[in-house]
Amino acid sequence: MKLYKAMQLARGFENACNQQYMQGKIRGFMHLDNGQESIPGLVDYAIKKGDKKLSYYREHTHAIASGVDAGEVMAELFMKDTGSCRGAGGSMHIFDREHYFQGGWALVCEQLPYAAGAAKSILLDRELGVSDDSDYKKQDVAPPADDDRIAMVFVGEGGAQNGRTAELLNAAAKDNLPLLLLVIDNGRAINTFTPDIARNSNVYEQGKHYGVPGLLVDGMDPADVAKGGKAVIDYIREGNGPAILQVHTYRFNGHSPADPEHERGRKDEKAWARQEQDPIKGFEEKYISKGVFTEDELKAARKDVLADVKKVVEFADKSPMPPVELAKELEFPDTPATDYNTREGPSFADEVNARTITPEKMDTIQGHIEALTAKAKAGEISIGDAINLAIHEEMLRDPTTTIHAEDLQAGSSYDIPKLTQQTYGKGRAADEIIDEGHFIGKALGEALNGYRPIVELMNTNFGIYGMAEISSAGNTFATTGGKFDMPMTIIGAGGTAPNQALGAEHSQPFHAYVMGIPGLKIGTAASPEAAYGLTKSMIRDNGPCFLFAPVKMMKEAKGPVDLGTCMPLNKAAVLHEADQSCVDNGNAVTVLTYLHGVKEAQMSIEAIQEEGFDIDLIELRSLKPLDMETIQKSLSRTNKLAILDESTKSGGVGATISAIVSEELFDLLDAPVKRLCMDDAPVPYASSMELAVVKRGSDLVQGVFDLCTKKW
Repeated sequence: MKLYKAMQLARGFENACNQQYMQGKIRGFMHLDNGQESIPGLVDYAIKKGDKKLSYYREHTHAIASGVDAGEVMAELFMKDTGSCRGAGGSMHIFDREHYFQGGWALVCEQLPYAAGAAKSILLDRELGVSDDSDYKKQDVAPPADDDRIAMVFVGEGGAQNGRTAELLNAAAKDNLPLLLLVIDNGRAINTFTPDIARNSNVYEQGKHYGVPGLLVDGMDPADVAKGGKAVIDYIREGNGPAILQVHTYRFNGHSPADPEHERGRKDEKAWARQEQDPIKGFEEKYISKGVFTEDELKAARKDVLADVKKVVEFADKSPMPPVELAKELEFPDTPATDYNTREGPSFADEVNARTITPEKMDTIQGHIEALTAKAKAGEISIGDAINLAIHEEMLRDPTTTIHAEDLQAGSSYDIPKLTQQTYGKGRAADEIIDEGHFIGKALGEALNGYRPIVELMNTNFGIYGMAEISSAGNTFATTGGKFDMPMTIIGAGGTAPNQALGAEHSQPFHAYVMGIPGLKIGTAASPEAAYGLTKSMIRDNGPCFLFAPVKMMKEAKGPVDLGTCMPLNKAAVLHEADQSCVDNGNAVTVLTYLHGVKEAQMSIEAIQEEGFDIDLIELRSLKPLDMETIQKSLSRTNKLAILDESTKSGGVGATISAIVSEELFDLLDAPVKRLCMDDAPVPYASSMELAVVKRGSDLVQGVFDLCTKKW
């Protein structure tokens, strides 16, 4: 009867959703699960509250079967403040901390690497001897000896053709993750017949290459799904590693009521399905004929469930809308002005370090830190080493800090992750396959589950592979109504130096590409001091942060650092102030730049001064949020602005800043903003051609001259 009620609740809820959608009370995209009720039946039967659950956009019934309050789910669809995500997520983004229901993800298959990270967090809990307290924060209490939690991830058989499936199976097999890949096989990839686009729809067999077993069950028989599914789940709970369960179903509704035109011509097929492929109808016929239940017993159960569904709709309908102010409040978990120096690490750090790092390894890493500290005090530390020093200090300060990178064991290209795996082990310091989207996604899954991952990109342009994951990291805090922080830090070398001879693909302005992603804090560091201080702050921040360092200065630039100090994530740095006489004579210019532009500008100051001019040189250590206060203060002196920009004319950083300055500080300008930016053409390899694309110090000298002599 429990299984039957779970299926009836799923069916009744989705029918109510369809009715409310047609009345206009639910808006946007909505995807219904009618005909696939054996799957929420399995979840209700065999999945525990503490298991991690990650689904895709057709997840209403998965959430409810996981224990999420049906009223909160319906209220979320109604855009109400009482919704599971306060109306910020909607139909495709149901989240609930208490029941570890972690989405609801709208991009097909993006949830797969997140699930790998969620499963990894279970192993990390056991390795470190920590668990969640009542506020879902890590505490120094080991999971119970019989801890058998798993992570499960839902995916359609059409979506499972995505390459992320192979990456997930590889990661799950390599780390022996307690992970269930539940494949919902309804024969449709959106609306297309899956065999028309896939050579092999038997996803349960895809694990053979990785040693991952799979089982195919018939969704028409809910009891068999529950029994077979539980056997697979128990296999995982017993420590055997990952497994695949494929459930063959039939989805009665089309992809979404938002696109009903795709359903034309399927009326006969759907009528047949409702007669022959209905798991609830099959359940009723089977167990009534066997005398297990009477028809009246099942009718009474259905009546009770539908009464509950009616109350769910009434609750959602009467609930208030969220306040308009909530949208801005959900931009960042930590305000831009946060002082990270005052943020204390976990009280259990020493205890966890003592039981997870051997004395020999601790001696080695302390010696490494002492050597880097000596370089820092002498002003001889590089940018790469400064970041490495900050990472080790933070990983020792907070054992929930992890790191992911390719070529991690070898220290990557600039020693950023040097000695991390050798010190903290493969659990906390993971050497990854060469696919940035995969390991950024794994980091996101860890961050959902109380860990604080760092992702090192060997070159930030490789992050193009991870745009979906970076975008979702930026959205998560807001989409979940503030329920889930996203303490993830991405660090890498990038930018475009003059004459760097790396060609177009390694010279893209990825920092400009990600500027438009909401929820990200984006910083740049052109010195060891900035790299060190910003890295420490970003790791302590509870939201997603991205630090760009200059690829051609990683080992070249040397200098001191302010040891132990976190820098603000919302402030620019004034590196040089124009002489007051130049300001008084109108011969001073505010110059905004970052990355390699800092070096180019500093090397140009003498030439600019020889012409009788001077500059306020401001390093944009925070691209987002932008430090308008510092820019305004300088412009009130100089009244002229040049931007030496390491991104393209169209859609670049300089374009954004120029627009903001023109909108907010127009009265301070005596001349048009001078944008010294990359041309829109791809960056050539040959230095002779590259001159036409990448701006440098000589362009800045000319730009200052033009502004001060009114040649614009």
